[in-house]
Amino acid sequence: GQKKRNKMANKSDELATKEMPFRCYVGYDSHEDITFEVAKYSMEKHSSVPIQVIPLKREEMRKQGIYTRTQDPKQSTEFTYCRFFVPYLQNYKGWAMFVDDDFLWLGDIKELIDQIDDKYAIMCVQHDYKPTVDVKLAGKAQEAYPRKNWSSMVLYNCGHPANQGVNLSMINSQPGSFLHRFSWITDDSLIGKIDYEWNFLVEWYKPYEGERKPKAIHYTEGGPWFPDYRETDYAKEWFDHMKEYEATLPKPRLLCPFERFTCKGTKFLEGYANSDDPWTWVDHE
Repeated sequence: GQKKRNKMANKSDELATKEMPFRCYVGYDSHEDITFEVAKYSMEKHSSVPIQVIPLKREEMRKQGIYTRTQDPKQSTEFTYCRFFVPYLQNYKGWAMFVDDDFLWLGDIKELIDQIDDKYAIMCVQHDYKPTVDVKLAGKAQEAYPRKNWSSMVLYNCGHPANQGVNLSMINSQPGSFLHRFSWITDDSLIGKIDYEWNFLVEWYKPYEGERKPKAIHYTEGGPWFPDYRETDYAKEWFDHMKEYEATLPKPRLLCPFERFTCKGTKFLEGYANSDDPWTWVDHE
């Protein structure tokens, strides 16, 4: 029975070890540092296996000379294109995850890693999604396209032959529509499916009945750190984690730009040194 038992071992036993934690690359946007920190905090809090959370920062990648794209008006976050560097950053070996920063993790990432199947080039939640809101966060345009939001949480099989072409020249030259649709993967059967509870689009999917909570909540239309979205579904869960995260800090933090941005005159969170200091794009572009 020993052989059989080994065959049945969980994928996480192989991909998330003390010696080699599972790498979770998270998009980072300098206007919403708190969003990244709460995502990281929640991921680590609920994970029963070793993980390493790595922020993908566009400016750092620019300095390293690997990110050479110019600013794209359709880009709604700083990390729009950073997500496609994961196979490169992994030396085209092993599995790793990319996820947007505007997630709250309530599930144990072990359960996600255990779904990994080496026959796929990537795995993701395959939303059938047409955005209802035309204006994206903080007044940046929201584009509708096939496979919308598939690339917001991706498990990459970095060593898969289909991903070998995802090199620096491709990532830096192809349009967003090509990259976000994973157009380099020409065989759809190489894209594995994950249940939408791992990329639960707030305001798009109806909240679960009863006690059940999504494993990973994605505030894609605007998260509760935006004053105007403070009442969105699952906002309470986000603020609970934010307060737990703040309790770990040696000194009080300041509000981020997006926490001080409103189109509706909403009050900012009180009790921070910059609670009365509004932020607008106009001053900073």
